[in-house]
Amino acid sequence: MNYSNIRFSKTNNAEFFRTLNSRVNEYFQQNNITKYGNWKLYLKSVVVFAIFLTPYFLIISNMFNEWMMLLLTIVTGAGMSFVGMCVMHDGNHGSFSRRRWINNLMGSSIYILAGNVYNWKVQHNVLHHTYTNVAGHDEDMNTDGLIRLHKHDEWKSIHKFQHYYSVFLYGLLTLNWAIRKDYRQMREYISRGFAFDKKINPTKEWTILIATKALYMMVWIVLPILLLDIAWWKVLIGFAVMHYTAGLILSMVFQLAHIVEDTDTPLPDETGNMENTWAIHQLFTTANFAPKNKLVSWFVGGLNYQIEHHIFPHISHIHYPNISKIVKETAMEFGLPYNEYRSTRQAIVSHFRMLRQLGRPPAFA
Repeated sequence: MNYSNIRFSKTNNAEFFRTLNSRVNEYFQQNNITKYGNWKLYLKSVVVFAIFLTPYFLIISNMFNEWMMLLLTIVTGAGMSFVGMCVMHDGNHGSFSRRRWINNLMGSSIYILAGNVYNWKVQHNVLHHTYTNVAGHDEDMNTDGLIRLHKHDEWKSIHKFQHYYSVFLYGLLTLNWAIRKDYRQMREYISRGFAFDKKINPTKEWTILIATKALYMMVWIVLPILLLDIAWWKVLIGFAVMHYTAGLILSMVFQLAHIVEDTDTPLPDETGNMENTWAIHQLFTTANFAPKNKLVSWFVGGLNYQIEHHIFPHISHIHYPNISKIVKETAMEFGLPYNEYRSTRQAIVSHFRMLRQLGRPPAFA
């Protein structure tokens, strides 16, 4: 991937973001509230960590039969995704708390989710949030040719069936983190000199990666094999089921926010210039879903308000429902798109319809 030489316009309707930013700041000032998390986020964090970890301790207590243990691994996987979206995500964006050490602590929860802070911040905070839906720059769109997520990607005959098989691959997301992807990313990111807040120390980052991966495998595989009265391969099945559940939830939330019929996948011109300013680019490449479903919003960490998150990533997701009204009104005032699906089901249908369209040979699409 070539991550350089992309420049967003600084003049195309630049007044939009100045107006929007002013109105959002005014909202927080008038209501005398902080842009960071509050007691609602802290309480949610306790709940989602309980959903994630309680089944694990019940499993290793060896009090249940194998079928019950398998069911508990599914609950653990769901809890794993909730922690990632509700706690880790805000922490690594620096929006969980005004205190940096608390953000670092909450962000570090990614290590018990099989990920790595450095890799995640580069891929997500730097690449995805900067170059959203720009092929060759937003690594979240890279599927190694298995799924065609945008019209600029090479078409392969297997893609004719991607609207059927893609959902099975989505579940491999976090398992890929745990086994392969983090090592590849760290090698690539360090070689390219990526840093998110200070000069990178390769020795330190490789040490953290290897140590946390070893500890992760010890807790989630070795310890259950030693403590449980079941065959080792059944532990591996439980591990895979946990990750598959988490991976499927996380993948679908991402796809519903970016790979749907109403979002765009723009490319820069031959000199590296994008047509729109960065904020307007986010409107064209991002979509909200199920904005009135409080249960969905609670569990996905407000990521169904993806437009608000992309324009204001340093504001905690707790505030997205309220500022979404400001963002929507301002976008419409400036004649800009505000992509929104009324329900999760509507967004899912649009996503798979998009996959089917992208799976057709380019001459017939």
